[in-house]
This record gives sequence, C-alpha cells and structure tokens, in this order.
Amino acid sequence: MSKRIFLIGAGQSATILIQYLLRVCEEKSWNLVVGDSNLEVAKKKLQNHPEAEAILFDVTDRKSLIKQVSSSDLVISMLPASLHGLVATVCLDQSVHLLTASYLTKESMEMDADAREKDILMLNECGLDPGIDHMSAIKVLDEIREAGGKITGFESFTGGLLASNTDDNPWKYKFTWNPRNVVLAGQGVVKFIQEGRFKYIPYSKLFRRIELIHIPEYGYFEGYANRDSLKYREMYGLEDIQTMYRGTLRQTGFCKAWNIFVQLGATDDSYQLEGVNRMTHRQFVNSFLSYNPNDSVELKLAHYMNLDMEGEEMHKLQWLEIFSDELIGLEEGTPAQILEHILKKKWTMKEEEGDMIVMWHKFNYLLDGVPKERHATLVSVGTNQHNTAMAKTVGLPLGIAAKLILTGVIKSRGVHAPTHKDIYEPILEELINEHDIKFVEEEIS
Repeated sequence: MSKRIFLIGAGQSATILIQYLLRVCEEKSWNLVVGDSNLEVAKKKLQNHPEAEAILFDVTDRKSLIKQVSSSDLVISMLPASLHGLVATVCLDQSVHLLTASYLTKESMEMDADAREKDILMLNECGLDPGIDHMSAIKVLDEIREAGGKITGFESFTGGLLASNTDDNPWKYKFTWNPRNVVLAGQGVVKFIQEGRFKYIPYSKLFRRIELIHIPEYGYFEGYANRDSLKYREMYGLEDIQTMYRGTLRQTGFCKAWNIFVQLGATDDSYQLEGVNRMTHRQFVNSFLSYNPNDSVELKLAHYMNLDMEGEEMHKLQWLEIFSDELIGLEEGTPAQILEHILKKKWTMKEEEGDMIVMWHKFNYLLDGVPKERHATLVSVGTNQHNTAMAKTVGLPLGIAAKLILTGVIKSRGVHAPTHKDIYEPILEELINEHDIKFVEEEIS
C-alpha cells in the first residue's frame, strides 16, 4: 500500500533529507509532498521527481494544515521549534506520526498518553544534536551497563565547524546552522554536575570557562557548556551519576574573542536599538562604549575589554569589519539581530566551502571495581555549501526513522526521543553501514 510523507520546510537543513526521501519513495512507490513558504525553493529540491510534489504552504493556515496532515501517513516538521506545537496538535487529532529534530517540551510530553492511544509515534530530537548524540551515547551506555559496568561520568561535546581545508579566516568559523541560535547560544544559566558537586555558570562568565578537547587527527578544540546538562540524567538513566556535562565545540581562540560581544551587550535580544537604519558597523560598537571624543572606537574597546591593540582578538574583530563605516543594512533590530546581520556578511559559507561536524563523548565507569574510560568520536565533512555535513547529520536520522516507522521496523508509540533500543539501534545501523556516519571508539584505560 502506498504511503504519503508530508515534509514541512525545504530550507538548507532539509536538502539531504529530501534527497533521501526521494530515493525511498522511488524504491517503495511512496509519495512525498514538500510544503514551504517559498514554492520555488521546494520545487528546485524535488527536481520534477515523479513521486514528489511541492506545494506553497503556510503552517498557520489551519485548514490547509489539517488537509495535508489528514491525507498523510507521516509528517516531518523542519519548522522553527516554536511552530511544532501547531503541527503536533493536528497530527494527534488526525492520528498521524510526527518527526522533528527539535527538543522535547513539556507540552509535547503531555501528548504521550493520547499518542499511545491513537497508535502513533511522535519522535522528537531525531537530528544531530539533539539526535545522533543521544543515540550514539546511549548505545555505549547500554553496552557498559550490560557488561556489568557502573557509569560514573559522562561528557559530550558537538560542534558545527568549517572544514579545515577551506578555513581561511582568523575565527576559523562560519555559520553552518541557524545564525540566530549561534548569536544567542548559552544565554541563561548553565547547570551541570562535576564529581558529585552541582555547578552553575552565569552567561556573563560562560565563554571564559572552557574545556580543551583533543580529537585524534584533528587537534585541539575548545568547548563551552550547554545550558542544562542535568535534565539528561533521567533521559539517559543516569540519575545517580557523579559527572554530567554537555557542551559545544569551537576552534581554539574562538570563545575568548566571542566573549567580547557578550561583555559589550551585543548579544542582547531583549530591546530595540534606536536609529538602526542610519547606523554603521562602527557606530553599533561605539553605542556600547563610553563617550570620549578624543579616543577612537578601537582604543575605547581595547581599554574597556583590556585588549592588546595588536593582539589576536582585535585582529579577529578587524577581519569582521566590525569597525567599518559600512551601513548595517537593517531598518530596526535588537543588538543580537544587528550583530547577526553584520556577522552574516563575513560568516556566510561560500559555494565551494565545506563544513565539518565533530562530536565527542567521554564515558567514565567502574567495571569489577576498576576505573575505566572510553571515548567515542564522530567527524563528518561536507563537500560544499549545499551538501553540508550539518544537513547530512540532521536530515538522515529523520529520513531513516520515517522509513523504519512506515515499514513497521520501529514499533514504539507515544512521545519519545530516540533513546529506546528499538529506535536508536536500526537508525544507527543504517547511518553506519550505508552513510559512513560512524564513531571511532577508543578504550583509554
């Protein structure tokens, strides 16, 4: 019997997902419908495939949403996280499976009993991070527990970076994912547990508290903590663990320079600046500094942040042209929105540039009373601006999960992340065997 998959959102992160779904639909004589607010983008990605259709779609049009969901067997939402609730409600009403790469929320978990009753799976956090991070970590955690080991510590870091062979800027960074999320990263209070002690890092200190991580064959990276590592203790079955720490990877030197924007207040998203339509890059920086008609903006910033005028951080800022007299190019905006717009001018990937995903897990455990440590490392490299490692590692888990649900391999029902063996095991198996997305595991002691 033919199946119908409805994919909402055809942006850059959906490119590899769409390619995968087209192959599956061709093989199984299924149908794929892709809805997007930009019809031409959706059509271009489908390339007139006989099993697929692109439609102009507005998720806030409830009548249209109900029509598309009710005629589908499974829905994949690649929308911003704030819009998933609209889709989830209709999927539940119409008894249709739903997949997303976004975080589980309290609201989505409240649908669990109804989803089980309606015999559907609402699978969240099935992308890269969250997604592959869960699946790969729990696979090893389960192996250790099945061997009789007791987990004492777990650390995990993931970074979306530039591939080293195309890296030509002092930041060693460009946007490989949602720029807004990069600018706002880490806001709030960071929570984790280390050697049995609860630790908290305020946003103002976050980018000064970094860990150095060595990735074999790729060198050193620096990691800063994600917001709340503690919530994963229950998800991973590690309620009594002594150390639980999750973080984001960047190239060395990034965090110290990024902290300048944080300390200035340039990442604040809570208020609108005045006169943005006439503001230059230079004036934007100057708006956060004290008034002194005799000193340059560069000198005031260096003094305020205790920077060497000829040092690495000032060089990074100058490379971004943050002190230029170029107009920002926005009519209005918060500091964070303005900073994002300025950064896009230099941090947008070029056609020929590739990105790189680096994920690293560290497991500490006791086996027969003896302390042990194991590392698991994933490195995935994209080929160009369109076939990115980010799109691959976010899209393929969703596509594989869709196929496995519709073919009856995955039988779980309710609201879940991919932390159950019947979900993560077959997804990882295909990622490893058919798409070369695999971890290198190493016993350290």
